[in-house]
Amino acid sequence: MEQTFRLNSIAEFHAFCDLPKPEHPLVSLVDYSKVSYPFEGAQVKWIQHFYTIGLKRNVNGKFNYGQQHYDFDAGILSFIAPLQFLKIEFDPDIAAAPSGWLLLIHPDFLWNTALAKKITTYDFFQYATNEALFLSDKEEKVIADILLNIKKEYRSNIDRFSQELIIAQIEMLLIYSERFYERQFLTRKKSGSELLERFDQILSDYFNTGKTLKQGIPTVTYVAAEMNISPNYLGTLLRLHTRQNTQQHIQNKLIAIAKEKLSSTTLSVSEIAYELGFEHAQSFSKLFKSKTNQSPSAFRMAFN
Repeated sequence: MEQTFRLNSIAEFHAFCDLPKPEHPLVSLVDYSKVSYPFEGAQVKWIQHFYTIGLKRNVNGKFNYGQQHYDFDAGILSFIAPLQFLKIEFDPDIAAAPSGWLLLIHPDFLWNTALAKKITTYDFFQYATNEALFLSDKEEKVIADILLNIKKEYRSNIDRFSQELIIAQIEMLLIYSERFYERQFLTRKKSGSELLERFDQILSDYFNTGKTLKQGIPTVTYVAAEMNISPNYLGTLLRLHTRQNTQQHIQNKLIAIAKEKLSSTTLSVSEIAYELGFEHAQSFSKLFKSKTNQSPSAFRMAFN
C-alpha cells in the first residue's frame, strides 16, 4: 500500500526533501533545484500542515491536488494551504533541471497577526494546480525579489522587528499575486467567456433535464466539477466578469425558471418549489421574495 506522509513542521519538510535544517523554524525559502522528493516507485504523496507558495520552472513531474495536475514547464506561481493532499508523479521524459523557490510558512508564524485571518480569504490557496498563476518575466522578478527579501530578513539577526518585517513582505507578495491573477483572468477573455457560456449551459441542462427532482438544487461544487475547475477559481472568474459569485448565479437562474413557470403554467407554488429542488415551499418563497420583493403568488397575480 502506498504511503501518504504527514508533514507537521517545516523541519520535517526539509528532512523529507533531503534539505539542510531550516534556518528559521516557522518560515523558510527553499531553492527548488535542491529539493529531492523521496519517490516510492514513480510518485510520492503527502499532507502538510503549513502554507507553501511556489515559484517554479521545469519541474520533472506532474504536481497534483487530487485529480488535477499541471506540468510546470514555465514560470508559474502556485499556492498550497495547510492540510491539502499533494502528490507528485515522476516523469523521466522531462530532462530540464527544475528551478525556482518554495516559501514555507507555518501558521504559528502568523499567530496573533492580522495576516493570520486575512491569508484564509485569498481564494488562490484553494485553486487546482492547473489554475496556477502564469507570470511574465517582469512579474516573476517582482515575486522573486520579495521572496529573497524574506530570506534575507530571517537570515539576519532576529530582533523584535523581524516578524513584522517578514509579515509585511508576505502581505506584499499576496497583494501582488492577487493583482497578477486578476490580470490573468482579464487577459484571457476568450477562455473566460467560454467558461461562462459553459457554466450557463450546465445550469440550463441541470434544470431542464429534471435533475432537481433527484439531486435538489445544484451546488457550487457540482457545477465546478462539471466544468473541471475548482469552486474557488469559478467563483473568482464570475466575480471579476459579472460582479456576482457562483451561488448568486445559481439563484438567479433558479428565479428566472421560477418566473417562467409562474407565468406560463398552472402549477401551484408548492409544485414549482418541488420541481426546482426545494424540500419546503416556504424556503422557495423566501428566496423568491428576497430576489424579487414579491411572493411567488403576488408575482403570478401581477403578471396575469
